[in-house]
Amino acid sequence: MSKLEIAYLGPKGTFAYELARKRYGHVEHTMVSQETINDVFAYVTKRSSRIGVVPIDNSSGGTVYPTVDALLNESEQLEIQEEISIDVRLALLGRRGEKIDNIYTHFAPIKHCQKWLQKYYPSAQVIETGSTAIAAREASKIRNAAAIANRVCAGIYNMDILRHPIPIRMKNMTHFFVIARHHTQRLQKISKTSLAVRLKNRTGSLYEFLRPMADAKINLSRIISRPIEGKPREFAFLIDVDENIHKHKLSNALKEAARHAQRIKVLGSYPCFRMYHLG
Repeated sequence: MSKLEIAYLGPKGTFAYELARKRYGHVEHTMVSQETINDVFAYVTKRSSRIGVVPIDNSSGGTVYPTVDALLNESEQLEIQEEISIDVRLALLGRRGEKIDNIYTHFAPIKHCQKWLQKYYPSAQVIETGSTAIAAREASKIRNAAAIANRVCAGIYNMDILRHPIPIRMKNMTHFFVIARHHTQRLQKISKTSLAVRLKNRTGSLYEFLRPMADAKINLSRIISRPIEGKPREFAFLIDVDENIHKHKLSNALKEAARHAQRIKVLGSYPCFRMYHLG
């Protein structure tokens, strides 16, 4: 694999950063932090030697809509080249001996750790930030503050690990897409295809679009609807199916489904790699 510039939702220390290092760390790539998901897409668009690592959903926090909206944006020329999953272990970072009045974190950990926070820090104010690394960075600047983040952030932002892992009842899984202008490597076994779909605004249009895939026994693994800007009551859909676009099974089903759609764009047909354990 040639050297790549890998853009990720930053700053340094986010789970996106750690995941990119795990996935591509065997080659000396350039890691590039971006402030927002839209910034990642914009950065990757400019050169074919760039890829981006962006979250698509979390097991309790739900869908990451900025990623969905960027993928459904008709002006974007990027495609998904793989999906990666992580099993996240969270840490409470702070300074030993200090009282904790404020706890900074991302929206997803808030949901995972809500009961734990109510039990051990009922009087602390929970402050939402754009990423877990931003949470650690902000908490490191002020007294009596802590962060729920990746434990790697303790070394980056000179904080103590007060608790790791934070006990949670449910599995904390996040899925990420790797995006690029085109495939930057030989793909391994393709297991999923993502589609951006605009349907006709009439009764039963979604059912009519999906029926050919159901008839072909193609599993639907994700469907997300988003409003189309400037077109009230019209929606675009991000649809993932567990099949290779190059197989007749899916290509034939899409030919039939296309009769019921205004537009179909294949966002990528790609492999899903094994889960990484981070934190």
